[in-house]
Amino acid sequence: MRYPEFLKDRGTIGFVAPSMGCTTEPYRSAFDNAIKRFHSMGYKTIEGPNCRCDSGIGISNTPKKCAEELNESYASVDSDVLISCGGGELMCEVVPYIDFERVKQSKPKWYMGYSDNTNFTFLEATIADTAGIYGPCAGSFGMEVWHESLTDAFNLLCGRKLSFTNYPMWEKESIKDENAPFVGYNLTEKSCISSIPAVAKGSRLTMRGRLTMRGRLLGGCMDCLINLLGTSFDHVREFNERYSDDGIIWFLEACDLNVMGMRRAMWQMKNAGWFSNVKGFLIGRPAHFGEEMFGIDHRQALSSLLREFNVPIIMDLDIGHMSPMMPVVCGSMADVSFDGSNFTISYDIEQ
Repeated sequence: MRYPEFLKDRGTIGFVAPSMGCTTEPYRSAFDNAIKRFHSMGYKTIEGPNCRCDSGIGISNTPKKCAEELNESYASVDSDVLISCGGGELMCEVVPYIDFERVKQSKPKWYMGYSDNTNFTFLEATIADTAGIYGPCAGSFGMEVWHESLTDAFNLLCGRKLSFTNYPMWEKESIKDENAPFVGYNLTEKSCISSIPAVAKGSRLTMRGRLTMRGRLLGGCMDCLINLLGTSFDHVREFNERYSDDGIIWFLEACDLNVMGMRRAMWQMKNAGWFSNVKGFLIGRPAHFGEEMFGIDHRQALSSLLREFNVPIIMDLDIGHMSPMMPVVCGSMADVSFDGSNFTISYDIEQ
């Protein structure tokens, strides 16, 4: 696995928009404020040509132009890291135009984004053997007072912090809008992480009352992953074989998928053989958190399908669409622990 160099003091942060750009409120103002914040911290910034573009369908520009921006920005020496402007709907249409061979041949560069950006963070790991960060997009850094999760994500980009724990509260309903583009998270809900098996002394999967596992991280937004499954861009079998000695810890979360949609997606990945080398599952809070169908919620729908693998399943983590989110290094070796209330993930990144 190739690991990029961390962002140095007074380095250059590049912004790209292979999914949506920052053209409407509150995203435009939040993006402006994020750039202002980075400048005040001593960093330089470069905006790709699509960052403020809104001429595509579900993405910032045409698929070809979105890919051209990403290809050029990734290979360019002008920026040290790349942060995506945002998620969107149809970055999958950009994928055929991304030059993964060029990514392989280029000096590795940290790319950070989530949701629709799974189409790059997942594929740069499985195709180009390069680690990426499943983490906040550019506009999130426009928050007037950064939440700890944003500080964590930026510290990871800089290599100042490689171990992260869950946050005590999360937001179910955001209050960020065009009239309040810089507002912080609306933290109303307490952390509700659970695991299967439940952490208990004596369990063969725990040590001194703590569930632990070590493996190589792979995953992202299930909405995007099932679109990639079975296509010419599906290199998961090769990834599993390449890292058979490490085992895979899958991190998964969902945006538009409801309870049954999540279960169908998980069934599809399971029966495609994606989980053949699984060491454990890290499931983020879904955007449809709290909903039920046929008398079951997402926890029951997913856990009952995954039990057969007889590996730890940790659910409702700070991963993905329900803020805050901890940064996850796709492709990295990681040590994970959970004691019933506190979740910790530590990345083993070689520079």
